[in-house]
Amino acid sequence: MSLSLHDASVPVFRHMLGALDGLLAKGEAHAKAQGYDPDVLLHTRLFPDMFPLSRQVQIACDFAKSVSARLADVEVPAMADEERSFEELRQRIAKTLAFVEGLDALLFEGAAEREIVLRPGTPKERRFDGRGYLLQYGLPQFFFHVTTAYALLRHNGVPVGKLDYMGGR
Repeated sequence: MSLSLHDASVPVFRHMLGALDGLLAKGEAHAKAQGYDPDVLLHTRLFPDMFPLSRQVQIACDFAKSVSARLADVEVPAMADEERSFEELRQRIAKTLAFVEGLDALLFEGAAEREIVLRPGTPKERRFDGRGYLLQYGLPQFFFHVTTAYALLRHNGVPVGKLDYMGGR
């Protein structure tokens, strides 16, 4: 029995977005317990040229929904990047989860061989088959942004660890 691209993507996105939601909840609670505005954390960066926490969460959600949509051969839903609070970011995660979980596994049939073209007709155009798109592009990008969000919270004193990142708590 082979592993379908649905099974290699949707459950992974579901699990890690759930973990990211938990990390955000802990970040907000920690800030409140320490007596400072939780929104301060949303603007933190690991380095000046990197995106802040809020953008890391948005991009993680973008990869979860866009990779899933392209593999299922459905339109990628648009989401405006307007979240300005922990609550709004957690709502974005919930919307992303609802979309990803709503994709029927049958839509992923043939996805491994399906051609995925990113930025068509531009100098940045990239072409993948579905398997390569998921394993060599989509999942690494998704994990980069989830990991960076975790690192930003940890770096700013939020008491989170590997179990939180893995969704174990």
